Amino acid sequence: MSKVKVGIIGCGNISDIYLKNCTQVFDNLEVVSCADLIRERAEQKAEEYNIKACSVEELLSDPEIEIVINLTIPKAHAEVCLAALEAGKHVYVEKPLAITREDGKKILETAKEKGLLVGGAPDTFLGAGLQTCRKLIEDGWIGQPIGATAFMVNHGHESWHPDPEFYYKVGGGPMFDMGPYYLTALISLMGPIKRVTGSARITFPERLITSEPKYGTKISVDVPTHVAGIMDFESGAIGTILTSFDVWGSQLPRIEVYGTTGSMIVPDPNTFGGPVLIKRAGDKDWIEMPLSHGYAENSRGLGVSDMARALREGGLHRANGDMLYHVLDVMHGFHDASNQGKHIELESTCKQPEPLPISDPNEL
Repeated sequence: MSKVKVGIIGCGNISDIYLKNCTQVFDNLEVVSCADLIRERAEQKAEEYNIKACSVEELLSDPEIEIVINLTIPKAHAEVCLAALEAGKHVYVEKPLAITREDGKKILETAKEKGLLVGGAPDTFLGAGLQTCRKLIEDGWIGQPIGATAFMVNHGHESWHPDPEFYYKVGGGPMFDMGPYYLTALISLMGPIKRVTGSARITFPERLITSEPKYGTKISVDVPTHVAGIMDFESGAIGTILTSFDVWGSQLPRIEVYGTTGSMIVPDPNTFGGPVLIKRAGDKDWIEMPLSHGYAENSRGLGVSDMARALREGGLHRANGDMLYHVLDVMHGFHDASNQGKHIELESTCKQPEPLPISDPNEL
């Protein structure tokens, strides 16, 4: 089976792991070229990974490239995705799909009109940790899921990130920055969400950068930085999520799932590995479970590889556009609920992604 040729637009910090994995790990992919608004960035990555540096226009006009991986900043996601689709390319985009629901819908509608695929991050739910959790739930280890909690709290990026402004502008904030990891994990484990409510606030209207090279620069905050939400899943389960850039310290778990016969501690959804812990009715202690699947290391690009499989073999890729849009819709729903003081009935839904197969069940 021929490899799917890929081009990468956006050569910032996150591009390294994609370039490494898509050139060295996933054997159904071949990275042809990369592009960035800052040409020197693209040239540096191209030299490092033995690919071609080019302009965005050159990359989009290259007839060899089938999938464009869009690693630009969030406010450019829709523009770049639409340009790639108009050029006849399938698109895989970093999270979130877009900033607005309208742009998200336009991306999916354009792809459908042109018979092209849309996929995107996060693909961490395809890693060993979350796939193990999915298998344990489906095998009945905690009974029927009835609820879940998810927490992502810290004090933002201005103390360590070299360019933290966009985290506090439209398309940023803790919900849009990190929420996709947590919501995608929950949807992969428990299915789509039908209704949300929430409360959100801006705690510090201004942030001071204490990292280099912009030490001393002040950032005006335009988006909520503390967001608490409630989710009603289509299955009947109820979820709680808290994302914040306003918390100085916490001992909260990342994700827990509660079932009729037991509870599960889910690993950090920003990672691919474990640990996974179970405590069932009558158990005295938590038990760490062996990981049932591979890809416990940082395997960003796994979703691209699965998308390439779908291109060659057919079927639905798991990190697909419908799920990305559903996550975008849920995140907006929390903000809308806070602004309007009511529950938000979601218009979107998606299929719960199929679990990855286990290569050799005898290894368990």
